[in-house]
Order: sequence, then C-alpha cells, then structure tokens
Amino acid sequence: MFLYSLGSRSLQLSTILGATNCVLFLYVISLVYELIIVICCVIFGDARLEPMIFSKAIKKLYFPCNMLQFFSVTLAECSINHDPIELYGYIAVRDDRDGMRNYVLNYSRDDPIITQKGSSIQMTGPKRNIELVSPVLIEFDMRIKNGGQEEEDLQLIDGAISCHDRRSWKPVKHRIKGNCGAVDMSFACVDQAVEATIEVVISEVHSSFSLSLRSFVYVLEDYEEIQLFHGSIDQSCGLRRFVLAVSHGDMMILKFRFGNSNVERRRSFKAELYGCSSRQIKHELANISVKVNWSTNSAF
Repeated sequence: MFLYSLGSRSLQLSTILGATNCVLFLYVISLVYELIIVICCVIFGDARLEPMIFSKAIKKLYFPCNMLQFFSVTLAECSINHDPIELYGYIAVRDDRDGMRNYVLNYSRDDPIITQKGSSIQMTGPKRNIELVSPVLIEFDMRIKNGGQEEEDLQLIDGAISCHDRRSWKPVKHRIKGNCGAVDMSFACVDQAVEATIEVVISEVHSSFSLSLRSFVYVLEDYEEIQLFHGSIDQSCGLRRFVLAVSHGDMMILKFRFGNSNVERRRSFKAELYGCSSRQIKHELANISVKVNWSTNSAF
C-alpha cells in the first residue's frame, strides 16, 4: 500500500484508486512536473543564483544533497572530414532551484572552441552546483562553424533530455546524436554532496609555461577525473572559478602539471559542510594559490 503524504494527512491511494491507477497517477504527476520545467525553459533565462550561498557558519544545521556532476564532454563523431573543427553553442542544465539555464559549457560563434574528432570539449561551467533532488532538464544546441556566414554553419546537436534517477551512480557516457555528428556527455549523481567552489590564482610567473589542472572526485568506491583547465600561462592571473560536487566527508584531489614534463603537484581537500580551505604551491615557474569554498544548498 502506497501512502501519499500531504502535510499531516496520508491518503491511501491504493485503496482509493487501486494499485494500477495509483502508479498511473504518479506517472501523470511526473509528466506534469516535467511540463512545468519545460515552461520555465521558455519563461526564464540564465541562472542567477550564485555558488557559496551557505559557505559561512551563520546557521545551525547544514544539509548535503544529491548533485549532478559532469565529468567530460567529447566530440565523438563529426561529418566534417578535416581538423581542426570550430564548435560553438551550449549545454545547460535546469534544476528546480530557479528553473534557469546553468551552463556546463557555452561558446559564442565569435569565440568558438577549436577541437578535433575524439577530443574533449573544455567545459566552462557550471556556475553553481546542480541539485538532483527532483528531475532535471539537460538542454543543448551546438553547431559547427563552416564558413563566414552563420547560415553556412552545421547543426551538431539540438534538443533536450531529462534526468530522473536520483540514486548515486558512477559516470556514464550518454551519446547524443545529431544530423552532423555526435557528442558524448559523461555525468553522474554524487550522493550526499556539498558544493566545492575552487579559485586558483597564479603569481610570480618567471617564464611562459603550459598548465594542466585536473580534479579527482570520489564516486562509488573510485576516483573519477575532471579536466578543469589546460592552457598556457605567461603572466600573473586568476583562472575562472570551478564548481564541483563532492560527497560530504570525502577527499577531493587537485593535480597541477607544469609544462610538458611529468612534474606534478597535488593538493587534497576534505569536503566540509561550510567554510574554506587554502593551499599553496611554490614552483620554479610560478607560485599558485588555491582556495576551496564549501557550501550546501540548504541550512536552518
């Protein structure tokens, strides 16, 4: 017998509707909820909520929750027979926190990403964590720049999928096929997660060098890799802000690789309900300061 709780009341739906009708009723409720999300897609724009909303100890109780984490986006197939390939467009997620687009990646036509078949596409987001306590909508519109005019461009993928499963699972590749190719998205539900906002500042740069930054997040008894940054550094600067989901109490590992050598520096951070942690790296090429702010989505 299924009990539907509404405030202090419990409706014995299996008695009122019958077991079969009860399942049908719940299915209809799920469809209505998804319709509300789709309507929000039309009405609302981009995400306005910022990360780190509860990073300071101002409340008594803080609660982690399940969060959706993207691990990679890859150009799996493409009808263009030459490399490199210029891509632009977006992949975004809408959750029930504000119903607005939270971009996982977003590139304009004037500043596309240059890649090739089989290569990963550098993610530019998300702006804040993606809450997975109810179904979320993943929408995408990516195109291949194919000439001087936008009318000559090719549609890579276009559409939306919804994610219902709120149980923790390991990263799974989802292939999205379009008219001119396919994109692989790898994401997972991180159980009892908190939000990690990573800020990296590079100073005292002695000479130009390439820098690779990867994060390793623990998901279901194994560490999974996320490529956060790969590029050249020629002056003091701050990297963009990175937002990740980490299970409360687990360790998040950041690995920095300098130049083309195998020289790596790693720093570990334990996921907390709130607060911040800082680490320093001193290298002959530059100094790096890392700050991680921890936050939950709810506090009382």
